[in-house]
Amino acid sequence: MPFTLLGPCEYREEIRKSRFLARAAPVASAAEAQAFIAAASDPGASHNCWAWKVGNQYRFSDDGEPGGTAGRPILAAIEGQAFDQVAVLVIRWYGGIQLGTGGLARAYGGSASKCLQGGQCIELQTRSRCACHCGFAELALLKARLGELDAVLDSETFDASGAELHLAVPEARFAELQRLLADISRGRIELRRL
Repeated sequence: MPFTLLGPCEYREEIRKSRFLARAAPVASAAEAQAFIAAASDPGASHNCWAWKVGNQYRFSDDGEPGGTAGRPILAAIEGQAFDQVAVLVIRWYGGIQLGTGGLARAYGGSASKCLQGGQCIELQTRSRCACHCGFAELALLKARLGELDAVLDSETFDASGAELHLAVPEARFAELQRLLADISRGRIELRRL
């Protein structure tokens, strides 16, 4: 199962007089990943190298370091620890001593890896998107019970008889949600997959 971070985290390290600062954050989309990188980068640093992964999408940048010595090792750290929906930025302030290509790869990959290990992580769950129409009489009870099933209310649209609810529920709890809806509505509410 893949993991993601609960919140942003940082890791600092000095390697042969070069200072490295790794910053990582959970992201839900490519645009969010790029926004995090733009906001967290330091324009005064020697290099702002990064990688992010969101599902099957990923990107990385060596930002002027020799090709394959920064972005790819950061991405390897993300994938090596089974992370998804995260962005990692490693900022380097050059200290005057050359690290060589192997040293750079170890420094960038190691900083990213230690940063991710130091952050609080949570298992990513596959969620099913579904919808149902709920009458006003059952609406409050249903909304109160959604948390028990780790279901998320994505949207609700009201009409004369109640509300059309769009939900995201962990796949393993889909059948439980169907039973809950049947119980509170005496079989009137039907859950549909989207």
